[in-house]
Amino acid sequence: MKTIGTALISALLVGTSFSQNLAFEPANYANADQHEIDVGRFLFYDPILSGNKTVSCSTCHHSKFGTSDGVALGLGDGGKGLGPARVVDPNNLPEKRVPRNSPALFNLGADEFVSLFHDGRLEKDTSRPSGIRSPLEDEMIVGFDSVLSAQAMFPVLSPDEMAGHYSENEVSQAVRLGRLTGDGGAWDLIAERVRSISEYRDLFEPVLPAGKKIGFTDIANAIAAFIAFEWRANESPFDHYLRDGKPLSANAISGMDLFYGKSNCSSCHSGLFQTDHDYHAIAMPQIGPGKGARFESHARDTGRMHTTGRASDIYKFRTPSLRNVALTAPYGHAGAYETLEQVVRHHLDPVASLQAYRLKVDLPALDSATDLRIMDDPMEVDVIARANELAPQTLSDTEIEDLLAFLDSLTDPISSIGRLGVPDRVPSGLLFDQ
Repeated sequence: MKTIGTALISALLVGTSFSQNLAFEPANYANADQHEIDVGRFLFYDPILSGNKTVSCSTCHHSKFGTSDGVALGLGDGGKGLGPARVVDPNNLPEKRVPRNSPALFNLGADEFVSLFHDGRLEKDTSRPSGIRSPLEDEMIVGFDSVLSAQAMFPVLSPDEMAGHYSENEVSQAVRLGRLTGDGGAWDLIAERVRSISEYRDLFEPVLPAGKKIGFTDIANAIAAFIAFEWRANESPFDHYLRDGKPLSANAISGMDLFYGKSNCSSCHSGLFQTDHDYHAIAMPQIGPGKGARFESHARDTGRMHTTGRASDIYKFRTPSLRNVALTAPYGHAGAYETLEQVVRHHLDPVASLQAYRLKVDLPALDSATDLRIMDDPMEVDVIARANELAPQTLSDTEIEDLLAFLDSLTDPISSIGRLGVPDRVPSGLLFDQ
């Protein structure tokens, strides 16, 4: 498919209008049965999937906060409340924050999204029996329909996200013992919970072959079907400009010229969804506990290198799609920037921005947190700076305003609230934040 970035740049070079030279091709999405979407909606909001039955997918991915949670680094298990109002539960203290900013879910059902998470640790890989490369390696089970369905279910294995901490429940105990995917493993225990609820058995009946027992991959596939349907973002002003020629504002047009021209944003944010699906080091500030093994005590998050082990991938993170980006603050893999303008300005001179960084986001109070361990260490900051790939550039305040106007034109009002919305109850009967 010819990328939008390439087409628009070509239009700039020949001096003609974008619309005359842009060959728009819609994204391909897998077909999903409405019954599967409906059961996936319930499962997405149901805390039954978490170890302590207190956290659901929607805790960290809610339409009120652009399918994220509205905070830099959230609280999963051990928190209570929703979004910026979420606080520590004094009866179940969390060990640490979730180490990365909760990513948005828009358009993840499109075929082109074949790697997910900030470091791409889940990737489509047809050479593997499961069709997916994951941290589970050879333990990865067969039956996930897509990378998205697998991604939807990895948080249930994370103590800080959904599993709960050691010895708190049967799921967290299984995780601690390394029993993840087989009989009696964490995924199987969660599937058994769902199987034990008659309403879920009834909901899955038209989805699964006759007589098939609800399995963990069936739960994951249903959630993925719901995500793909609920947050498909293809009705933004930018989409209507491309498809129908509907005019954008003068500022947005100027911003689009900058995006695909002078400022060269499209060198990474290319294609229909403004992402090259690649990994880049742009000296983003590192706050929070970092990403390491449970036995490690550092607070680094080395990004793609954490997945590949290659030194050349240090501090590289996946290029995010910019669809609905105006709704998804805070920004960066650790949510270090509170506003879209701040992160745009960071791109103008990443190293200077990193070196001048001061904490710009509110974080839920957590007494055990040491959020600035990396940023308070000049040697650690220097390593991040030396990995940077972006050359400094200069834009005027007016040009930045125009860029922001274009980014705002990527907002789809339909997907921003979701097509089906939040249910008023879930089959488990458990309470969840709405």
